[in-house]
Amino acid sequence: MAKISQDKLDYSSLLHGKYELGRLLGHGTFAKVYHARNLRNGESVAMKVVAKDKVIKVGMMEQMKREISVMKKVSHPNIVQLHEVMASKSKIYLAMEYVRGGELFSKIAKGRLREDAARSYFQQLISAVEFCHSRGVFHRDLKPENLLLDEQGNLKVTDFGLCALSEHLKQDGLLHTACGTPAYVAPEVIAKRGYDGAKADIWSCGVILFVLMAGFLPFQDDNLIAMYKKIYRGDFKCPPWFSPEARRVVCRLLDPNPNTRITISKLKETSWFKKSKPKNVQTTASGVAVEEEMEVKEKVPEALNAFHIISLSEGFDLSPLFEEKKKEEEEEMRFATLKKSMSDVVLKLEELTKPGMFPMTPALGGNSVDQYNQSCGKELRPALEGIGWTATQNSAVP
Repeated sequence: MAKISQDKLDYSSLLHGKYELGRLLGHGTFAKVYHARNLRNGESVAMKVVAKDKVIKVGMMEQMKREISVMKKVSHPNIVQLHEVMASKSKIYLAMEYVRGGELFSKIAKGRLREDAARSYFQQLISAVEFCHSRGVFHRDLKPENLLLDEQGNLKVTDFGLCALSEHLKQDGLLHTACGTPAYVAPEVIAKRGYDGAKADIWSCGVILFVLMAGFLPFQDDNLIAMYKKIYRGDFKCPPWFSPEARRVVCRLLDPNPNTRITISKLKETSWFKKSKPKNVQTTASGVAVEEEMEVKEKVPEALNAFHIISLSEGFDLSPLFEEKKKEEEEEMRFATLKKSMSDVVLKLEELTKPGMFPMTPALGGNSVDQYNQSCGKELRPALEGIGWTATQNSAVP
C-alpha cells in the first residue's frame, strides 16, 4: 500500500502542472510508456517511466544513462527526439517525441513494400544512421521494430538502449560487446573478435532493406546456430522481383567481409540510392506506396488472350491459375513445377482464351484485376485441371 502511495506521490509531484498522463501505450521489463500532454503548449509526448530499482538490480543504470546522453546528442528529423528528462527517488521520466504511425514492422507484416517505397524508407534510415556515426554513436540494434512512422509516413529511429559511443572502443579501435537481434546482427559481431560499430550498423541496414522489399528475412532457420552459420557465410538469395540495381546494393550491404562491405559514402553514390520517388508514387502513413490516379486510364481489353493472363498473374507466376489461394503463412518464394511442358500450357491457354470465350467488360466501378481473379476461379481454373503443378519447397531463387 505504501508503494502505491509513493508512486502516486511521484506522479503528482513531478508531472502535475506540466504533463498530463494519459493511456498506457506499451511496457517492457523496466519501463512503461504513456501518452502524455504538455499542459503549457498542448503538445502530445510519449512519457517513458523507468523503475529505478529494477534497472539498478540488473546493473543497467550506466546503460540507461548512456541512452539518455545519446538521445540528447542526436537531434535529427529521422530520430525520435528526447524533449526532457525528470527523476524522483524511484522513477526516471523521459518525455519523448510522440510518433503516431506505429512500427514499420507492423506495415511489413501486411506484405512486402514496393521498391520505391522501400527505398524512401531506406534513404531516411541511412540519413539517421550516418548522422549518428558522425556523432560517434553506433546504434547496434537496428531492426524494423525500432523504426517508427509518423502521420506523414516519415521514418524515426528509436531505442538506443544497446548503443555504443566512440569512447567505448578498445585499444584496437573496435567494439567487443556482442549484442543486437540475432536475425539482424552482423557476422563479425557473431565472431566475437571485435568489430567496427559503423560497419555492423550498415549490415543491419542491409537486412532491413531486404526485409522491406522481400517481405521475409534473408537469413532464416529454426536452429539459431544454423542461422548464424548462414549469416557468417552471407548465405542468402534475392527474390526475382528485386531489380538488378537493388540486388547489387543488397549484396554489397550484406557482404560478410566487413573490410569489403559498402560504406555509407559509397552507398550514397550508387544510382539506385540516388533515385527519388516518381511523382506518381506516394508513401502513405500505412507504409504502402500507392500510385496517384493518372488522367489517362489504361484501356482494358474486351477479351483476354494468353499473354494478358500471364501478365495479370501475380509476379508473372502461373500458380494463381491452379491454386485457390496462396497459403497465408508462406514466407518465401516457391517454384512451380508443371506436369506438362510450357508449350502445352501456352497452347491450352490460347485455346481457352479465344476472343469471346471469357469476355471482360468492366462494370461501373469495377476492376479488371478483380474480374480476372473471378474468371480464374470460376472458369479458367476448372478448364486447366489437367495441367496441374506441384510446389517445390525450400527452393531458393538465384
